[in-house]
Amino acid sequence: MKDASKTQAHIAISVICFILGMLLVAQFRSVQVSGAAISIQRAQELSTQLKTVTEERDMYKKELLELRARLAEYEDAASKTSSLTEAMKKELEKVRMLAGLTPGTGPGIVVTLDDSNLPRQPGEDANLFLIHDEDLLKVINELFAAGAEAISVNGQRIIANSEVRCVGPTIIINSVKLAPPFIIQAIGDPDTLESALKMRGGVIESLQVFGIQVNIKKQEKIDMPAYAGAIQFKYFKPAKAGEVQQ
Repeated sequence: MKDASKTQAHIAISVICFILGMLLVAQFRSVQVSGAAISIQRAQELSTQLKTVTEERDMYKKELLELRARLAEYEDAASKTSSLTEAMKKELEKVRMLAGLTPGTGPGIVVTLDDSNLPRQPGEDANLFLIHDEDLLKVINELFAAGAEAISVNGQRIIANSEVRCVGPTIIINSVKLAPPFIIQAIGDPDTLESALKMRGGVIESLQVFGIQVNIKKQEKIDMPAYAGAIQFKYFKPAKAGEVQQ
């Protein structure tokens, strides 16, 4: 009986060992299959990433070539237009000079005007012996007509939209109140400017009739200030090509 029991026990142990062995083999195969599946999936992911990086590299390389080509075009255009840019700068400086926005120097004359110091006779109009805006305008216009390239009055540069008008006992130029004596600086040919003012029957002679004090001095160098006021255009706008009728 003991031998039979031992035999049955050995058989049971053998069956259990066999079953455990089968389970271990099945588990090992499952792990191998799973590992292989993971390896294949990882390889696919890496392949996709490599493809994406390669496409991005090619795209950046293309952009770099385009940027280099554009830079070369800009450098070439800059070298070709350097002379044009210099010409534009000179033209701009010329326009600024014409507009009176640039200070400068040159030969010309200095005209000093002051009120008359003649004694008034009873009944005479005192205004006839004072300098008015129209007197200054006559002198300024005569100087421009004689070829003056720049004019200032008591440091106020005369430009296209400068106003010269009387306000009580003062004269306003460029919105600045001025009082006599008035010092008019004009850059141009000194002899021509002086002759234009001193001509017989001219503006200076008409002022001296009432004793207006006039002094004209030629100078080799006059320092001309630039216009210092504001220039604003609220209503005027430049016309486009074809809009202005001839």
